[in-house]
Amino acid sequence: MKRIPLLFLLLTAALLGRSQAYIDVRLEKEMAQRAHDEQIEVVVLMHSQYDRTLLNHRVAYCPSRAERRERVVHELKAFSEASQNDLKQYLSGLEQHRLVSAPKTLWTANALSFAATKDVIQDLARRPDIAMIGLDHKENLIPETTPARAASPDRETTPNVYQVNADQVWELGYRGQGVVVAVVDSGVNYDHLDLADHLWDGGEAFPHHGYDVVNDDDDPMDDKGHGTHCAGTVLGDGTAGSLTGMAPEATLMCVKSIDADGFGGAVNIAGGMEWSVEHGCDLISMSLGMVNAEITDKELLRRTCCSVLDAGIVAAVCAGNEGHIQFYCPIPNNIRVPASCPPPYLDPDQLENPGEVSCVIAVGAVDNHDIAAYFTSRGPVTWTETEFGDYPFEPGIGLIRPDLCAPGVGIKSLDYLTTDGYCDMDGTSQATPCLAGVIALMLNKNPELLPADICRILEETAVKLTPHKSNVTGIGRIDALAAIQQVPTWDALSESATTDIMVFPNPTHNQFIIRCADMTEASVYTPDGRLVEEITTDGRGNLEGLCPGIYVLRVTTKQGVIARKIIKM
Repeated sequence: MKRIPLLFLLLTAALLGRSQAYIDVRLEKEMAQRAHDEQIEVVVLMHSQYDRTLLNHRVAYCPSRAERRERVVHELKAFSEASQNDLKQYLSGLEQHRLVSAPKTLWTANALSFAATKDVIQDLARRPDIAMIGLDHKENLIPETTPARAASPDRETTPNVYQVNADQVWELGYRGQGVVVAVVDSGVNYDHLDLADHLWDGGEAFPHHGYDVVNDDDDPMDDKGHGTHCAGTVLGDGTAGSLTGMAPEATLMCVKSIDADGFGGAVNIAGGMEWSVEHGCDLISMSLGMVNAEITDKELLRRTCCSVLDAGIVAAVCAGNEGHIQFYCPIPNNIRVPASCPPPYLDPDQLENPGEVSCVIAVGAVDNHDIAAYFTSRGPVTWTETEFGDYPFEPGIGLIRPDLCAPGVGIKSLDYLTTDGYCDMDGTSQATPCLAGVIALMLNKNPELLPADICRILEETAVKLTPHKSNVTGIGRIDALAAIQQVPTWDALSESATTDIMVFPNPTHNQFIIRCADMTEASVYTPDGRLVEEITTDGRGNLEGLCPGIYVLRVTTKQGVIARKIIKM
C-alpha cells in the first residue's frame, strides 16, 4: 500500500475541520420558494484573501500611484485566479448540464457571481474553500428624496460651487485637468454639452467613454437621470449655460451600475468599482448604496473597498437619505453600504475605537446655510457581525459616519433628457459628487496624493460644524480652497526637487537624520497613510521594527509641508 504524504493528511484534516459555508438569510428564503431545477443568482465569497500587509509591502516600491494601481490589479487578479481554479473546474462540469451559469470573477473581493440550482448551492456550501454564499438580489440603490425639478439654463455658476470655495481654487489654476473621475451610477448622458469635450477616451473597446455593468456592454448611456446629474456636479463645464462642476476640466469616465428603475445589487456596485480601477480612474464618485444589506453584501463590498484603497484610489460615497426614517433602518444600520465602510484615514475622535481602513469617504448633506439636511443618514455603524469584526458599538462608539458633508439641498445640475438642460435635485447623492470634484482639484495639484492624505487634508481643513466628529455631519463641511492650500505640490514629493532639506542616510537600516533649518515637526507614514513614527525637532528618526520598504517622510516647515520618500533596507 502506498504511503500517504504527511502534508496531504494535514491538509485533509484542516479541510474536514472547517465549518460549512454560511448561506445568508435572504438566500435561504429564496431557496425555500424555488423548484429544484430553477437557477438562482448568487454571489460566492472565497475563504482565502490576499494578506493586505504583504500586498502593501510589495507595491511600496512602485514609483507612482498609477504603477501602484497596475501592480495591485495584477496581484489581486492572479490571486483570485489561483484560489478559484478548483471551484471553476467544478462549475464548468455543472455548466454543461445547465445546472449553473458561467461564473464571473470579482477579483477585488475574491468572489464569483453566477446562477445555480438550490441543490448545487447546498453542495457548494459544503466546500471548504468557500466562506459565504449570498443571494445576488437587486434593490433600489438610489437614495432619492424629492423628484427632480426643472431648472433654467441661466449663465451662472451654481451656488454650491461658491459655498465650498471651488471658484477660488480655479483662480489658482486648478480646474481638475488630467484627473480621471469614474462616476459609478445610472450611467451618463455623455452627449450633454457640459460634458462632451472632456470624456474619457476608451478607444475602440469602449467608444462610449465607459462601461455598462448592468447589461455587460460598452454603452453606459443614462436611462434614469441620476448619474448625469451627479456627473454635472463633479465636472459640468457650463458650455450650455450654467457652470455646475467643482472640477470643470476633469475627465469623466462613465460607469453604469444601476438599471432604468434605479435597481442594482452588491455585485453591480463591486463590478463598477473594480472596472473603474482596472481601466485607470484616479478617483470614484458613487452616489448609491444598499439599505439593510445582508452580511454577504456587506462583506463583498468592504473587501472591494479595501482592494480599491490598496490600489491607491479613493471613493466619495453617499451616506444615504434615510436619516428621517429610523424605524425602517435604525442606527447602526442607517448608513447605506458601502458608505458604511471605514475611511482611509482615522481622525483622533475615531482612534478611541479604531479598526481597519478602506477607500471610502462617506458624505452627508447640508443646505446652503450649512444646516444638516433632514434626510441625511446618521451613524454610527458597526462591523462586529462580519469577518472584519471591528468598530464595536454599545459598548463602543462604533464607526463614526459620515466623514464630511457638502451641499445637498436644491442642487442644480445636468438634465439627462436633453443635451443642454438642467434640473434641481436634493440628497447626499448631490453632496457626494461635490466632494469628488474637490478631490479632483486636489489631485490636479498633486497627482501622487494617496487616499489617506486626501481624507486627512479634507478633514483637517473642513469648516467645523460641531466640536467633535459628528454622526450627522462628520468633521464638517468641505472647503476646497483650504484643502488645496494644504496639499503639498507634486514637486515636493519628487526626489529631484530642490529644497532646504537633507535626509541621510537614505536608504537606511534604521536610524536617519533630518537637516532642515525651519522644521517644526516631522513624521513617517506608510504608503497607505498610516502614521508609524513621530520625529522630535532634533531631526533624529528611527525605523526600527518596521518592515523593509518605502515610507513617506513628511516634514512641516514655516513655509509649508515637504514630503520625501525614505527607504528602509
